[in-house]
Amino acid sequence: MPELSRFFGIIIRMYMEAGIPHKTPHFHAHYQNDVAVFSIEPVELITGHLPSKQRRFVEAWAELHQAELMNDWTKLQTGNLPEPIAPLH
Repeated sequence: MPELSRFFGIIIRMYMEAGIPHKTPHFHAHYQNDVAVFSIEPVELITGHLPSKQRRFVEAWAELHQAELMNDWTKLQTGNLPEPIAPLH
Protein backbone atom coordinates (compact mmCIF):
# COMPACT_ATOMS: atom_id res chain seq x y z
CA MET A 1 0.00 0.00 0.00
CA PRO A 2 1.72 3.22 -1.11
CA GLU A 3 2.48 5.81 1.54
CA LEU A 4 1.19 9.27 0.63
CA SER A 5 2.24 11.30 3.65
CA ARG A 6 3.63 11.09 7.18
CA PHE A 7 3.20 13.61 10.01
CA PHE A 8 3.10 13.59 13.83
CA GLY A 9 3.56 9.80 13.88
CA ILE A 10 0.61 9.29 11.50
CA ILE A 11 1.11 7.45 8.21
CA ILE A 12 -1.37 8.03 5.37
CA ARG A 13 -1.70 5.21 2.83
CA MET A 14 -3.94 4.33 -0.07
CA TYR A 15 -4.49 0.93 -1.69
CA MET A 16 -3.62 0.24 -5.30
CA GLU A 17 -6.32 -2.03 -6.69
CA ALA A 18 -6.48 -1.31 -10.41
CA GLY A 19 -9.54 -2.74 -12.09
CA ILE A 20 -11.37 -3.38 -8.82
CA PRO A 21 -13.94 -0.61 -8.38
CA HIS A 22 -14.35 0.82 -4.90
CA LYS A 23 -17.61 2.51 -4.04
CA THR A 24 -16.10 5.34 -2.01
CA PRO A 25 -12.74 7.03 -2.58
CA HIS A 26 -10.87 6.68 0.70
CA PHE A 27 -7.51 6.52 2.44
CA HIS A 28 -6.10 4.75 5.48
CA ALA A 29 -4.51 6.51 8.47
CA HIS A 30 -2.19 4.51 10.73
CA TYR A 31 -1.09 5.68 14.16
CA GLN A 32 0.78 3.28 16.43
CA ASN A 33 -1.55 0.24 16.66
CA ASP A 34 -4.66 2.08 15.44
CA VAL A 35 -5.97 2.24 11.88
CA ALA A 36 -8.85 4.29 10.52
CA VAL A 37 -10.33 4.61 7.05
CA PHE A 38 -11.60 8.02 5.90
CA SER A 39 -13.64 8.98 2.86
CA ILE A 40 -12.16 11.79 0.78
CA GLU A 41 -15.25 13.77 -0.21
CA PRO A 42 -16.54 14.53 2.31
CA VAL A 43 -13.75 13.83 4.78
CA GLU A 44 -15.43 11.44 7.21
CA LEU A 45 -14.43 8.44 9.27
CA ILE A 46 -15.71 5.28 7.60
CA THR A 47 -14.34 2.66 9.97
CA GLY A 48 -11.64 2.09 12.54
CA HIS A 49 -10.31 4.28 15.31
CA LEU A 50 -7.66 6.89 16.01
CA PRO A 51 -7.13 8.81 19.25
CA SER A 52 -9.13 12.05 19.06
CA LYS A 53 -6.08 14.32 18.65
CA GLN A 54 -4.70 12.26 15.76
CA ARG A 55 -8.15 12.01 14.18
CA ARG A 56 -8.43 15.82 14.17
CA PHE A 57 -4.95 16.08 12.58
CA VAL A 58 -5.94 13.62 9.84
CA GLU A 59 -9.24 15.36 9.15
CA ALA A 60 -7.56 18.80 8.97
CA TRP A 61 -4.83 17.44 6.68
CA ALA A 62 -7.36 15.74 4.39
CA GLU A 63 -9.49 18.90 4.13
CA LEU A 64 -6.40 20.81 2.98
CA HIS A 65 -5.44 18.15 0.44
CA GLN A 66 -8.77 16.84 -0.92
CA ALA A 67 -7.88 17.57 -4.56
CA GLU A 68 -4.51 15.83 -4.23
CA LEU A 69 -6.12 12.85 -2.50
CA MET A 70 -8.68 12.51 -5.31
CA ASN A 71 -5.91 12.78 -7.88
CA ASP A 72 -3.93 10.03 -6.14
CA TRP A 73 -7.09 7.91 -5.84
CA THR A 74 -7.65 8.16 -9.59
CA LYS A 75 -4.01 7.34 -10.34
CA LEU A 76 -4.01 4.27 -8.11
CA GLN A 77 -7.30 2.94 -9.44
CA THR A 78 -5.91 3.12 -12.99
CA GLY A 79 -2.68 1.34 -12.03
CA ASN A 80 -0.43 4.39 -11.75
CA LEU A 81 1.73 5.47 -8.84
CA PRO A 82 0.47 8.26 -6.56
CA GLU A 83 2.23 11.53 -5.87
CA PRO A 84 3.42 12.25 -2.32
CA ILE A 85 1.32 14.79 -0.43
CA ALA A 86 2.84 17.40 1.87
CA PRO A 87 2.56 16.62 5.58
CA LEU A 88 0.68 18.68 8.13
CA HIS A 89 3.01 21.17 9.86
